[in-house]
Parts: sequence; structure tokens; C-alpha cells
Amino acid sequence: MTDLGLPPQIRACLFDLDGVVTRTAVVHAAAWKETFDSFLEERDGAGYRPFDAAHDYDEYVDGLPRTDGVRTFLASRGITLPEGAPDDPPDALTVQGLGNRKNELVLAKIREGGVEAYDTTLAYIRAVRARGLATAIVSSSKNCLDVLRAVDAVGLFDVRIDGVVAAERGLPGKPKPDTFLAAARDLGVRPSEAAVFEDALAGMDAGRAGRFGQVVGVDRVGQAEALRAHGADIVVQDLGDLGEIGELGEPGRSGRSAGRAEPTQTPGGAG
Repeated sequence: MTDLGLPPQIRACLFDLDGVVTRTAVVHAAAWKETFDSFLEERDGAGYRPFDAAHDYDEYVDGLPRTDGVRTFLASRGITLPEGAPDDPPDALTVQGLGNRKNELVLAKIREGGVEAYDTTLAYIRAVRARGLATAIVSSSKNCLDVLRAVDAVGLFDVRIDGVVAAERGLPGKPKPDTFLAAARDLGVRPSEAAVFEDALAGMDAGRAGRFGQVVGVDRVGQAEALRAHGADIVVQDLGDLGEIGELGEPGRSGRSAGRAEPTQTPGGAG
């Protein structure tokens, strides 16, 4: 699989959604910022310390299931809230309420601005499938299926493990490797025969913990060293940098790659 930039034993590729397949990471970061800034201002007044859409997003919420992101960020500020219930209204001062507030905002932003896919990622996935490798989308988002439909990419994946499926199966989210391991099992491959493609530090941790055959860090925001430190075997700025993949054109065209240092089988919906 040298033309795909993959070790020869790889039989399946497991792709994260936000930041790898679609350009929705910036939408999620904006929704988190609006959610947390509103909460912090209500709690602390005009002198509140805002949510940093770069550092705080990368460190505390990126790649995590929604309520885990709420808990982790609030803990970083020494704040504890009641857990609440999954159907809490978005103005409830609970973990579930804040999570629902964020979800309402991200859905509104997606409706307003649409969803864009990374064309080079879609081309890479098509090239992977053309060479007989299986594919899965692995995302903590409960909106995964809607996003895939919006970019006409549902049929590019044999298996989908998203926030809805993880909840149904009782799978812990990233940085635990369970969702990626479930995708590999559903595809009928061992972890050592699967490659993980992630842009989040929590996703790197999951790939390393699962002992996958290759962990590819996709560096969209200039955090290559952090991706390596969290388990990336290779870091690229774009999947078009991975080998010669036909319609993508120039192989390794930018010289940016750097070495070491979800028809679906699974039912689901949006949440």
C-alpha cells in the first residue's frame, strides 16, 4: 500500500469525521465558545475568562463525546455542575443542559452555512476503497449521519460508529479506543490491520491505546508535535500528502508530511 502511504498489512481505514472528512471542526469550536462564554458570563459576570476556541477546544473538548467535553472543560476551571438528564432544556445549568445548548447551536450553524468536505480526503477514501480496503467513519458526534448525508458521503463507509451507536452499545468515547476497536471488529479486521485517521489529540490517544497498525495525525491547526506526542505514527497537513492516489494528482505534492517523533452497516441518527 505504498501508493496510499500505508503499511502493507493494513486492510481497513478508520476515519474521524470533524476535521478529517469535513470542515466542521471550526463550527464545533464556535458553538462551544458561544455555549461556554454565555455560561461563564452568567456565572462570573463581565470579568469572566472566555473559552479559547483554539487552546481550550483542542485541550478539553475536541474529539470527546459532548457531555465529556462539558465535564472536562468545566473541571479545568474548577467548576462542577449537576449531571442533569439527557432531555434537559438548553438553558438548564446542568452538564446535559450545556451539552444540549451546544448541540442546538452547532445544528443552527450547520443549517446556516452548510457543511463542506475536504475534497482530498474524499478522493483518498475512494482510492482506498478502489484498492479493496474497508472503511469506517468513527465519530463522537450524534449528528454524524446528517453531516455525511449533507456531503453525499454515506456510501463511502462500510461501517459507522458514531455518538448514537456508541450510546446504544455502551461504548466509552475517545480518548478510550473502544469506538475504533468496535469499527475494526465490525469490519472483521484486527487492530494491527487497521489505520486510524484523526485530527484530535484524544483521537491520537485512542489510536495508540488500541494498538492500531498505523495512526495518522491530520494537522489542520499547527499542532504536529502534540499529535506525535499523543501517538501519531505520521503527521500530514492533508490526506493528499499520503502517497500516489490517482485522481488526487501530484503525489506528496507539498512535501508537508512528517515522520514519527464512520451503504452503512450500523443504524443511527442525529442528536
